[in-house]
Amino acid sequence: MLFKLATPQEVAGELGQRLRTRRLSLNQSQAETAARAGVSLGALRNLERNGLVTVEVLLRVAGTLGLLQHLEPVFVTRPVSIEQMETASRSRRRASRKKDEV
Repeated sequence: MLFKLATPQEVAGELGQRLRTRRLSLNQSQAETAARAGVSLGALRNLERNGLVTVEVLLRVAGTLGLLQHLEPVFVTRPVSIEQMETASRSRRRASRKKDEV
């Protein structure tokens, strides 16, 4: 699945399925994984079924399954050039006029 072409609900569902696959590859029951993650069994079931849970539940389960390090690159800020920083510091105060408005 290409996440950039999917809806948020589809991405959440896919993440839930991937976590379920990982849990099963570790030969853990839902109850065991939920207990280790410190989440309710219902929360884990929701995560695996449709992915619609809190970020905290997602992070706890991912950590329990040894996947937390894979989330780190998602939130890394990329270095920018000096020119980009200077451009960013000159923030816009209003939108440009559209050609139709003139």
